[in-house]
Amino acid sequence: MKLENLNILIADDHPLFRNALRQALSSTFANTQWYEADSAEALQTLLDKEIAFDLVMLDLQMPGSHGYSTLIHLRTHYPDLPVIVISAHEDAMTISRAVHYGSAGFIPKSASMETLAEALTAVLYGDVWLPADVELQDIVEDATDQMASKLADLTPQQYRVLQMFAEGLLNKQIAYDLGVSEATIKAHATAIFRKLGVRNRTQAVIALQQLEMEKVDI
Repeated sequence: MKLENLNILIADDHPLFRNALRQALSSTFANTQWYEADSAEALQTLLDKEIAFDLVMLDLQMPGSHGYSTLIHLRTHYPDLPVIVISAHEDAMTISRAVHYGSAGFIPKSASMETLAEALTAVLYGDVWLPADVELQDIVEDATDQMASKLADLTPQQYRVLQMFAEGLLNKQIAYDLGVSEATIKAHATAIFRKLGVRNRTQAVIALQQLEMEKVDI
């Protein structure tokens, strides 16, 4: 595959960082169409357009994302779309979990732009790229891993509704935003609770938060 005329989606909530990525990578990837999303909702909106994306560069902590939740969602419902995580978290367990949940690569935000281009090139050619000094950890089945498996069972619309629950929106608001009836949202809620093994909204949001990491500055 010749690395040009690509469609690459940068999902990160920092506009200066997105702009820096585009500028740094434009010389390596000629005639590439760059798309940007500043939240999990904006990312899903772009994916709904059925553009033939070649790669998603994903920040784990965008608005609407809860740690690994968006990565898990992408790998479940878009299995042919490579996702490379770009994160300020650089510890071995965070990287190991990202790979465990299907990331094709992991780039620390502290990496040089040369390293970034090298990583994207490797992933676009079908390889997995990780920092040279990282030693992957074994992922044991804990509460986080169990919740990840349950989250993967949600449909894209159910995942979107769950994100809106986490934002504190009422059924009426969610129904209006999604252009459906309140009865449909209640049906989604019932399915979400069943799949996550919880009884109500509060428990569903707490379950989703199990996939979060500690906040760090970039």
